[in-house]
Amino acid sequence: MNKTEQSKKRVLKALEASLGIVTTACKEAQVGRTTFYGWLETDASFAAAVQDIEEVALDYAESQLFKQMKGGSASAIIFFLKTKGRRRGYVEHVAQEDGKTLLGTW
Repeated sequence: MNKTEQSKKRVLKALEASLGIVTTACKEAQVGRTTFYGWLETDASFAAAVQDIEEVALDYAESQLFKQMKGGSASAIIFFLKTKGRRRGYVEHVAQEDGKTLLGTW
């Protein structure tokens, strides 16, 4: 394995540990962000591995949101409904009434 491949491996390992935070991973792996983004554009297998890590990080974040919802967090429930419940009408609207701006969910 050549030096570039070793560097890519280090970045991927650090990216996984940082839940997809590129700056943190690059600093840990001692690779520049420009280099990282160059690899992302030119190496399909590297880009696929980065995408997989991003999906894992998203899964983790969703699991934490669900824990908050199960615990009765109103803000977590509202956030979920505004994002996942849009098709059911849980959408935030801004309305103008007599020159006043009203913000509401309906």
